[in-house]
Amino acid sequence: MDPAGGGGSLLPERCRVLVLLNPRGGKGKALQLFWSHVQPLLAQAGISFTLMLTERRNHARELVQGLELGRWDALVVMSGDGLMYEVVNGLMERPDWETAIRKPLCSLPAGSGNALAASLNHYAGYEQVTNEDLLTNCTLLLCRRLLEPMNLLSLQTASGLRLFSVLSLSWGFIADVDLESEKFRRLGELRFTLGTFLRLAALRVYRGRLAYLPAGRGVPGVPASPAVDRQDQQGPTDAHLVPLEEPVPAHWTVVPEQDFVLVLALLHSHLGSEMFAAPMGRSAAGTMHLFYVRAGVSRATLLRLFLAMEKGKHLEQACPYLVYAPVVAFRLEPKDGKGVFAADGELLVSEAVQGQVHADYIWMVSGCVEPPPGQKPRRGSPPEKPL
Repeated sequence: MDPAGGGGSLLPERCRVLVLLNPRGGKGKALQLFWSHVQPLLAQAGISFTLMLTERRNHARELVQGLELGRWDALVVMSGDGLMYEVVNGLMERPDWETAIRKPLCSLPAGSGNALAASLNHYAGYEQVTNEDLLTNCTLLLCRRLLEPMNLLSLQTASGLRLFSVLSLSWGFIADVDLESEKFRRLGELRFTLGTFLRLAALRVYRGRLAYLPAGRGVPGVPASPAVDRQDQQGPTDAHLVPLEEPVPAHWTVVPEQDFVLVLALLHSHLGSEMFAAPMGRSAAGTMHLFYVRAGVSRATLLRLFLAMEKGKHLEQACPYLVYAPVVAFRLEPKDGKGVFAADGELLVSEAVQGQVHADYIWMVSGCVEPPPGQKPRRGSPPEKPL
């Protein structure tokens, strides 16, 4: 398999997978759901599995750093989006990261935030569904064994961290709701609805500076001093980025320093199983969706935007405070030290951060019938109907 070459691939017919499952994710029913909804379908499809339960935060990250990956054909992550974030970062921290990150990955939704699974469900041509229906659809995709290369977001922070995201980076309203609603985890995805209303009641704004490299803009060559080109850093070189202490390259778009309600960099179509955030279609290889909402938007308008997002109708609201751009890279610099960042739902401190997309860098179980722009649709049978 070669992600750089695009196109689809297949898991072997005699497939062995490692299932990493968080028994405390979401409503705490993941293990029960595995045996009732996932295992019977795997048995029918002839897929053998090893089941490992995570016991604490970053346990999956530690596990994949020491695994003999050759024992399995794919890593199946059954939880919310945070566990996939742990797995990918664990793979990228291995000495053999260049080989490890090519191990196919599968997302089975069993958390409260299931945005990646919802996006893969959408790409496969299924209707937007939640809970057990979404889990069944994603398991069917695994049983079909189809793989697609997906983008990966490399992030750098002012304190020197380098992280990798498979879904999103958020700052402001969305990050607040994501992280502050943790105490309502047992409500499942309802936690985000409750968190949204609570944050709307006490709406915050955050001052910062945003810059980005628009997709399709001619790049006059690699920056003279790329931000990551040192022997002590693992991972692909972020050729579009310069060190955070330097100004962004001249061909970038710079948004004047101002107050924001939210900034969101999103790799996929969904921000939750019922949050169709990017209805404009799947991102092209090497690009992501960038949204921001400027201060001044009313609470009522913001509520209408989030309600419309369930069906992907929020951009039709013609809200002058909402801005969208497809981008290759971005830089975000908070100016007041307030707020937090959320990378795939995981907390990061509020400090300058920048990132760029690496095209088709990981393999995901997908069953995609919506190809990225510029790629011809793959021939094959349509997706199965949900059970």
